[in-house]
Amino acid sequence: MPPRRRSRPRSPELAALGEAIRQLRLEVGLSQEKLAERAETDLSQVGGIERGLRNPSYTTLARLAAALGTTVGAIASHADEIQS
Repeated sequence: MPPRRRSRPRSPELAALGEAIRQLRLEVGLSQEKLAERAETDLSQVGGIERGLRNPSYTTLARLAAALGTTVGAIASHADEIQS
């Protein structure tokens, strides 16, 4: 039997980070698939990050930021705004 899938974000911080990435992705008009391709990561990774289910490494965040045409700091600031 496969392990149960998580359906709720791991933490409010990861939920805000995922929402920030999702909003930025939509602003630049990318699908999750295109973002994953540009960031050289897996589509399931992008989906899990956006839902707050995955805690991305700094390398993954840096790749996502570059693919979105922004910085890790800008993503973090956006996530802070969402959370407050």
